[in-house]
Amino acid sequence: MEFPASLRYTKDHEWIKVEGDTATVGVTDFAQRELGDIVFVDINTVGKPLSANEIFGTVEAVKTVSDLYLPVSGTITEVNSDLEANPENVNNDPYGKGWMAKMTMDNPADADGLLDAAAYKELVGE
Repeated sequence: MEFPASLRYTKDHEWIKVEGDTATVGVTDFAQRELGDIVFVDINTVGKPLSANEIFGTVEAVKTVSDLYLPVSGTITEVNSDLEANPENVNNDPYGKGWMAKMTMDNPADADGLLDAAAYKELVGE
């Protein structure tokens, strides 16, 4: 399993990559393995201000549907439209082609309170 050191993680198994006041969000390698084959990603919160830990969408796998929780407060500005035709990118490349949304963060420093790679790896028992 991968745990890129450049990312921050949530206990709900989302990752966030911070670049200034913009962040990219997705689900972790651990999450996609637990979910199984992902068949649909639904994010319809573009332009809506959301708080940290608020649901910003759902991911549907063959056997389950799981909510997606925003790691920090902010506004979703973009959704990965490639996932509409290729939801399997979340399984194949969760930290690359499988990213789910981009957002403008209310306070970029909030990401510092999330788990680093070592703490997340410990959380999932790796």
